[in-house]
Amino acid sequence: MAEKIEHIGKKEIAWSYAGTAFMIGAGVLLLPFILNKMPQETVGIWNIFQTITMLVLLLDFGFRPTFARNISYIFSGVKTLQKKGVAHTTADAEVDYGLLKGSLLAMKRFYRWMALAVFGLLQTAGTAYFYFILQKYSGDRTDAMVAWLLLIAINCYNLYTFYYDALLTGKGYVKRSQQINMLGQAVYIGLAIGLIYAGLGLTAIVASQLVSTVVRRVLTYRVFFTQELKSRLEKAEPQEPKKILTAITPNAVKIGLTQLGGFCVNKSAILIGSAFLTLDEVACYGITLQVMDILARCATVFYQSYLPKLAQCRAENDLTTLKHYYLLCIGSLWAMFIVGGLAWIWMGEWALSLIKSQTHFVPMAMLGVMLIINALEHNHAVSAGFIMADNKIPFFIPSLVSGAATIALLVLFLKPFGMGMWGLILAPGIAQLAYQNWKWPSVVIKELWGNKSK
Repeated sequence: MAEKIEHIGKKEIAWSYAGTAFMIGAGVLLLPFILNKMPQETVGIWNIFQTITMLVLLLDFGFRPTFARNISYIFSGVKTLQKKGVAHTTADAEVDYGLLKGSLLAMKRFYRWMALAVFGLLQTAGTAYFYFILQKYSGDRTDAMVAWLLLIAINCYNLYTFYYDALLTGKGYVKRSQQINMLGQAVYIGLAIGLIYAGLGLTAIVASQLVSTVVRRVLTYRVFFTQELKSRLEKAEPQEPKKILTAITPNAVKIGLTQLGGFCVNKSAILIGSAFLTLDEVACYGITLQVMDILARCATVFYQSYLPKLAQCRAENDLTTLKHYYLLCIGSLWAMFIVGGLAWIWMGEWALSLIKSQTHFVPMAMLGVMLIINALEHNHAVSAGFIMADNKIPFFIPSLVSGAATIALLVLFLKPFGMGMWGLILAPGIAQLAYQNWKWPSVVIKELWGNKSK
């Protein structure tokens, strides 16, 4: 029987919540060791490492989500990949294994060259930037440099195998993906705690991340490439990878530009702030942002779980089901931000005092504003995802404009105005509120509910 997108029902959603809860719980388990054992300056360097990792993944330039979406189209039965829109199919259409094989070859070629480019970039410009940051660092610089070299290794390997994530997402392997992530996270946490106690500092964290990534990649390969799939791929005549890349590149580049704009809005504050503020202030803002990211992951569980189904609904032109998914995704997002945000404001500092953390969250007024800004950000991001499921990317230019505006406001707020952490918080919020926060939700609502004939 031909393989199709996996069914995504209540069990899969339950696994998504379980996986997210485990990832968060494991992260919370590690956080006390980091905050308790490491000085605030070291936590600041750790936050910079995480930001650089996110920046490196931007060099994927939108191909991973594009590959994932097109894998969903292929397993939904489409026979061609289009530059814009989706070739409609039927629920009983067979999978084109020649198209799938060509797509896999295209992914491998693309990420091989990207990994080589990242290696060169991190070894040169990245090392120069890190050397500049180290001049303000009073901790163990040898440990920091070893951790930096390991960070280069993990980023190159992660990008080289980045398409593995697209395969699981595109096929709808929600449950298995969560199980793999949970096991990988367990390896990371267990190894990191042991190495931190062994006195390895930053090296402990980065080395553990490298081992965890290798474990996840090996398991992902074994789950996706079943014996049946490998047999069908072996017999199939692949479509030309160059032709496939030509079809998907325009929208992939648009997504990449959108992600670049999103990085400038959401993450550039760490890199820019480190040039104007102390590492202690960067640590305070950075640890708040990390917990905010955890809250956002919980809030978008429904959306992330249903991504392959959104692509399938678009391929089958099923707008009724899309309406149902949109209400679920947006409703769960706001419920989680409200409940989680109130709990954080009420108990956040108390929790840090329990673990005797050397780093604290931003003050309560700042935290409240950050919660509102982030909720609005993810609200419009989910809406943009529903538009993107139709293989249309109208938001890449506004995202770039918002990113550029954020950077300009950051420099303005931090240097001439001297606003400190308030500048880090308000710059992205103002840039997004001007357009994106309201634009994309209104587009989706108009499409799904504006035309009564649909």
